Amino acid sequence: MRLPIVAAVLAVGVGLAARPAGARAQEPEAVGPKVDSVAVQGNHRIARQSIVNTAAIPLHAAIGFRDLQRAIKALYGTAQFDDVRILTEVEPDSTEILVIAVKERPLLVRATVRGVDKLSESSVRDRIELPIGRPLDYGMVVRAVQRIDSLYQSEGYYLAQVKPEILPQDSEHVRVDFTVDEGRRIAISAVRIEGAQGLAARQIVAGMKTRPEGFWWFQRGEYDQDELRKDLEERIPGVYGAHGYVDFRVVHDTLLVDRENGKAVLDISVEEGRPYEIGTVTVEGNHAFSTEQILSLNPFAGSQSGLRCFLHGCSGPAWFDQTRWDAATEKLRTQYNNSGYIYAQVDPRVDRVIPEDSTQAPVVNLRWLVDEGRPAIINKIEFMGNDVTYDRVIRDALFVIPGDVFAQDRIIRSYQAISNLGYFEQPLPFPDTHKVNADDPYSDIDLIFKVKEKHTGSVNFGASVGQGTGIGGFIGLDEPNLFGQGKKGHLQWQFGGNLNDFELSYTDPQLWESRVSGTLSLHDTRTTYTIANLGTIATRGATIQFGFPLPNNRYARIFPSYTLEWERYSGEAQTLGGLPRCAECLRSTASLAFMYDTRSGLPFPTSGSMHTVTLSTTGGLLGGSAEYQRLDLEGHWYAPVAVLGGTGGLAGGGVGLVLGLTAKSGFVFGNSAPFFEQLFSMGGTQYGIPLRGYDEFSITPQGFNPLATSGATVSPGAFGKSFFAATAEFGARISQSVYTDIFYDVGNVYATAAAFNPTRLFRGAGIGVALVTPLGPIGLDLGYGFDKVDTSGNPAPGWKLHFKMGNVFQ
Repeated sequence: MRLPIVAAVLAVGVGLAARPAGARAQEPEAVGPKVDSVAVQGNHRIARQSIVNTAAIPLHAAIGFRDLQRAIKALYGTAQFDDVRILTEVEPDSTEILVIAVKERPLLVRATVRGVDKLSESSVRDRIELPIGRPLDYGMVVRAVQRIDSLYQSEGYYLAQVKPEILPQDSEHVRVDFTVDEGRRIAISAVRIEGAQGLAARQIVAGMKTRPEGFWWFQRGEYDQDELRKDLEERIPGVYGAHGYVDFRVVHDTLLVDRENGKAVLDISVEEGRPYEIGTVTVEGNHAFSTEQILSLNPFAGSQSGLRCFLHGCSGPAWFDQTRWDAATEKLRTQYNNSGYIYAQVDPRVDRVIPEDSTQAPVVNLRWLVDEGRPAIINKIEFMGNDVTYDRVIRDALFVIPGDVFAQDRIIRSYQAISNLGYFEQPLPFPDTHKVNADDPYSDIDLIFKVKEKHTGSVNFGASVGQGTGIGGFIGLDEPNLFGQGKKGHLQWQFGGNLNDFELSYTDPQLWESRVSGTLSLHDTRTTYTIANLGTIATRGATIQFGFPLPNNRYARIFPSYTLEWERYSGEAQTLGGLPRCAECLRSTASLAFMYDTRSGLPFPTSGSMHTVTLSTTGGLLGGSAEYQRLDLEGHWYAPVAVLGGTGGLAGGGVGLVLGLTAKSGFVFGNSAPFFEQLFSMGGTQYGIPLRGYDEFSITPQGFNPLATSGATVSPGAFGKSFFAATAEFGARISQSVYTDIFYDVGNVYATAAAFNPTRLFRGAGIGVALVTPLGPIGLDLGYGFDKVDTSGNPAPGWKLHFKMGNVFQ
């Protein structure tokens, strides 16, 4: 007969509990029957002896209810069982057998996550923490749900729901699936600022990234915990700091969530304190720079006048602005670093002065405490990783030499110049610095540039196509770093029914290991222009050019050059100049060019500028078939806007956003016939001056020519002796090989130099992408011409697609 021994033993215990306390203390503990043996039922994985040992039931002795409690608790504590019961069986011979009946927990074989899209699946999976191959713990399943829900809440997904499902795999194994219904991020319906008196709540909210939803599609009011933390720790204190509230602090913040509507109200409580006016601004400890030089950085000098007041208004007192003070301190540190004082310590002090009269505003006295130390000197400069490129090639790009002071701005310029060489993988690591003497607080510095060579030479072959030259092929060999000495070699042969072009050039940037460069180029070209029936031009010739750096200037160079060229014309090209053609025209030209180039990030610059002025003279004492002079002016300016992705900084990678401006103009004085290509034509991207959104040769000194769209014959009137063109662009430099932008072009050509009028311009705008590939440059632009007209003179603006491939488009 089987009896529930636990109930029996507990009944005895209850009877004892009903007695007086004193009597219970004087009598021995009630005991149950004696157990002769212990049996185990329901176990499959766990051995009988292990269960018996864990229960620790004493045999051949009377047991009490505490013995049974300890046994059940011990068995549940192993986390191996879902159910534990203790029974007793009485054998026919009156022997008492204790039976431990268990139900083993199933083993977990897998835990999966479903429905995760808006967060990282690995981050959600990390919140589960269920041990695989161990008995399933239902409490840990509940905790996993809570942890996943907490993760989603921290990311603003308060509407997310997590449902666990336990699925049997066989009699002893299960898996758990966590299905997530993410919902959407909670929307901030309102931001309430408590305690704001000196500033209006709208001023505070305007300085935050966490803003309430609004009417426009971009005012979604999405909650982001990281952005809220920056709002509370940086942006809101920054708003108050700009108005003199030095003692401001955020007391607490609360997010009141309405899960049914998916909305939330953000409550922020602040303590403003009182705004501080500017007292004195002083500097101590300066020797390298005069007090006047340093105080010229004082951001509050003349704060009640000037452009800032004109834009923002300055009718009241000069309040302290922590942001401006910090920016000025950083400028002072940079000034010391650029002068070699890299160990200089600049400690900005803000001393509060509270007046006894509570009606008067408190004041801050500002001080810069400077510990200059002494300038650091560059001991030596080393290069690592340049297995092909000679050290002297890299060293020639430097703006510093051993023995110079360690000037931060010149180190940055050197870094940019080495990047611009194009011989190493990008982004280039910023140079390492090591103290020569670690025990010397003002030790000299060793500068180490680490580079990684990239394959620079290329053999190019493929097809080329152009709006002016038709379809052809090309084979080329380019090596910008011949023999690892920075010498450039270029060999190109383009061929086709309308094109046969052979080019050979060699450039040595360091003739006889000096800073003088030299370039020799040869070419033999025959081009038949199918567009506008332009005809065929055959040219062969050579150019030699030298480059001389200006003294004490690494950015400026002067390039004298000489070109000797023979040309033959056929078809419509014979009559474009309006004068009889020579059988074989000779052009003898001497040129002098000045270039000032500070661009960085080539071939798609992200900062810096380039200015070129070129003056050339043809014929006269030089001989040849024509006599004229030509002046070309060109400027490029680039300003970085932001970096998306990466780690920011000089070597942080990412996508660089840049604003660019280009302006060009040219003038021809004299009679350039028969060399009509020395005049200026505009439109398209293939021939002459580019103006996107318009066809080739469609911009003329007489205005827009709508017949150019249909390929009409080009007339002499399509070419001018002066031009102006400009482009404004907002670009994204995705890598050294990929660049995309939106652009706005303007330009025009004029019949003579005297007719030059940059206020009369044609306009175009659009988007473009440029690629640098092993087959050469590829460009695709979609431009909209605003000032097109039809043959009747009526406005007919429209889009134009420009495609370029191969070196024919350079």
